[in-house]
Amino acid sequence: VQVVESGGGLVQVGGSLRLSCATSGTFFSISLMGWYRQAPGEQRELVAAITINGSTSYADSVKGRFTISRDNAKKTVYLQMTSLKPEDTAVYYCNANGPGSLYNYWGQGTQVTVSS
Repeated sequence: VQVVESGGGLVQVGGSLRLSCATSGTFFSISLMGWYRQAPGEQRELVAAITINGSTSYADSVKGRFTISRDNAKKTVYLQMTSLKPEDTAVYYCNANGPGSLYNYWGQGTQVTVSS
């Protein structure tokens, strides 16, 4: 089982980034997929989630700016981030949660830094 994030980097305020989370194995299509982030000294927080059927939810702080999507054929989930703010700076983690929390897989994280 692998959960691998990519797409992080350094971007200026107001810029955009697209994060990807590629997975291996057979669990993707039955998993609730989520993006979390953790800033230095802060707790990890849920940014966005997408169900098997494509229903999405977002943290209030990113609504209207971030979009989560999934491609079941590619076993990949994306996070399109626009209008980035300095407070979006964090390590972003991908999570795969199984039915009834049967499993909970994390990626290694990808750093997003928004400079002002």
